[in-house]
Amino acid sequence: MARTEIYGIRHHGPGSARSLRRALEEFRPDVVLIEGPPEADATVELAADPDMKPPVALLAYTTDTAAKAASADAGDRRHRAAFWPLAEFSPEWQAIRHAVGNGVPVRFCDLPAACQLADRPESTDGPPGADGQAGEGDPPASQAAAEEPAAHDGAAGSGGGEAELIRLDPLGWLAQAAGYDDAERWWEDVVEHRGEGPSPFPAIAEAMDVLRREAEERSARGEQVVSEAYARRERRREAYMRRTLRRTLKEGYQRVAVVCGAWHVPALRADVPASRDEQVLRGLPKEKVAVTWVPWTHGRLAQWSGYGAGVRSPGWYHHLFTSPDRPVERWLTEAARLLRAEDLHVSSAHVIEAVRLAEALAVLRGRPLAGLEEVTEATRAVLCEGAEEPLALIQRRMVVGERLGAVPARTPMVPLQQDLRAAQRRLRLKPSALVKEQDLDLRKPLDLERSRLLHRLRLLQVPWGRPQSAAGRSKGTFRESWTLQWQPEFDVALIEAGAWGTTVRGAADARARALAAEATALAELTSLVEQRLLADLGEAPAAVMRALADLAATDQDVAHLMAALPPLVRALRYGDVRGTPTGPLQEVVDGLVVRICVGLPPAARGLDDDAARELLERINAVHEAVCLLASPADGRAPAGRPAAKEHLDRWQDTLAALVDRPGLHGLLEGRLTRLLHDAGRLADVPDRMARAVSVGQEPARAAAWIEGFLSGGGLILVHDEALLRLVDGWLAGLPADSFTDVLPLLRRTFGRYAAPERRAIGERARRLGDPAAGRPAAEDLDPARALPAVRTVAQILGRPA
Repeated sequence: MARTEIYGIRHHGPGSARSLRRALEEFRPDVVLIEGPPEADATVELAADPDMKPPVALLAYTTDTAAKAASADAGDRRHRAAFWPLAEFSPEWQAIRHAVGNGVPVRFCDLPAACQLADRPESTDGPPGADGQAGEGDPPASQAAAEEPAAHDGAAGSGGGEAELIRLDPLGWLAQAAGYDDAERWWEDVVEHRGEGPSPFPAIAEAMDVLRREAEERSARGEQVVSEAYARRERRREAYMRRTLRRTLKEGYQRVAVVCGAWHVPALRADVPASRDEQVLRGLPKEKVAVTWVPWTHGRLAQWSGYGAGVRSPGWYHHLFTSPDRPVERWLTEAARLLRAEDLHVSSAHVIEAVRLAEALAVLRGRPLAGLEEVTEATRAVLCEGAEEPLALIQRRMVVGERLGAVPARTPMVPLQQDLRAAQRRLRLKPSALVKEQDLDLRKPLDLERSRLLHRLRLLQVPWGRPQSAAGRSKGTFRESWTLQWQPEFDVALIEAGAWGTTVRGAADARARALAAEATALAELTSLVEQRLLADLGEAPAAVMRALADLAATDQDVAHLMAALPPLVRALRYGDVRGTPTGPLQEVVDGLVVRICVGLPPAARGLDDDAARELLERINAVHEAVCLLASPADGRAPAGRPAAKEHLDRWQDTLAALVDRPGLHGLLEGRLTRLLHDAGRLADVPDRMARAVSVGQEPARAAAWIEGFLSGGGLILVHDEALLRLVDGWLAGLPADSFTDVLPLLRRTFGRYAAPERRAIGERARRLGDPAAGRPAAEDLDPARALPAVRTVAQILGRPA
């Protein structure tokens, strides 16, 4: 006689996973049904591959949109997708591993992904997935929260009545009935921390049966439970599970194990006529879908990531599952090892004392085993000695964890994913959930290829690498600094990008061409041209260059021209470094520089503070670009075109004419004075500063002048005592109320300097009253001792000692 066992589990629970594995070993089923999309049946055997390392996720995505790749509307190519994540401590994963390890068939019995994605609205109730439309789910987010106590912390359904609380958070309701204010703690005490003993599944099934009857009775009395759309979706899911179970039994299987969310157990045990289920399932919408496995991370299993079935501490749960004996001692030992790796002093005595404290707290609170809260409090008090920073490190590295799973090479993938994986192996760039800093030297072929790959992925909206900000990277054009971190949703982005091509380079080129055809703003088009060169997609097509030249010639807004110049200059410079042809790009740059020099003086008239500050940022960017243009990588101006040095001279002439214009904003006048002083174009800087900070000037304008002049760095005050005396005298002579008014501006200026700069300025200012201070007397000098230092400096300067 056929026998069916239904195991109601909690997704991602180590206690549930351990109990389920033990129950399956005792029951020895000849087929296992698991809550999940049946389209994944063809890929489940990959779980036996040794290269499959959880956490992983089943990814289902629509495929019929790929036929719309020729459409210009990117929205037409967007796939809807859903994830079913599985960790090593997930009961479903353990059921799969048990079945494939024993040669037992595995089938997924939930509503097909083809129906779930077709029925999913544009904006779901669950957390957004990688494409902004689909939710992450295990099961999908639309029902995950309904089965998980962690989703609501025992306080779900606020404002919806007791019936809604029972339906949306059944385990939270049970926790309240047991006197717990935290459903997570209650579930850990009764299931996760339990050792050997009778199976918990009969008790769980009985509890769910009572809760469902209570919810139905309250709903019959008119209490709000869930929306009609949600209820309809749940009825369809449970009807499909019953249909799959009936068909499995008809095939002659005698020992059937069903693994599903605890809430569904009573529904699967119910005696519902097949005709009624067929009526519920009639007319289901469908989409064309594909299913594959993708790597996942523990961070994406955590509740804070927005995952409806998430847990608070994936790393802790992984530890509980993999360390069934003495988990507290092992956890605190690992925490001590982590802190020692960060050069923090943690001894064996610390670990012993922390274990004792955690166990004492568990006894005081009546818990069978010290949980994460007790261990965390012991870690804070003993190992971290009350400091929060080391505790935050443990929280990030251990409690949540930074584990990234892996899938076998034979896993079904779109061609673009396969091409990227081959490139990652070839370039030795391994994806990781950890944040990794990567410095690239573009003179090395390997690093140059890595840079091109990362730039191409950014064009495809797969930001695996993020270039570091200009403030934190080297000014040298041969170096790039990236921050790398792989996210699971990048696989969906790659599937999306597969509509553009089958290789990373081809897809990036196709998307760049499409974006260029749609670009209407000059800055947008220039940025795209820069991205093409950085990604080594070849010279921009003639149509793109014509559009760029036309926009540059017709745009009358000098602010737009100034915003467009820096990316084009960077593209020229990087084109030289990377060996990428730049073609007619130089001609566009030549025209932009001339038009900016002509249009800047009128644009600088009558500006308020905000407008002046905005123009100052653009002037700084253009100045840096023109200086970069004047010193190309090979040290020579491009043959046959106006010398880059002429652009620098024209730009400096424009600034020199503008700095003496009456009515120029003080911020701009100060900054232009500094730029011309650094270029050696002004010999009367002390006189100009003296006039700017004289008694006749408004304190606010004088402060703005000083801010603009010093915005390039404060070392000039260290090396030019005359300027330092002028600033010091102006500050000392300010009335009290004026000093209070200008103080915020000055603090903002000096606060941007590095601590050594501020310290050096302060030391020089302290010695202003004593000209002899800090300078050794001639009789104190020892030429013999100074000679080695003099020789070293002379050698550095290339002069004879």
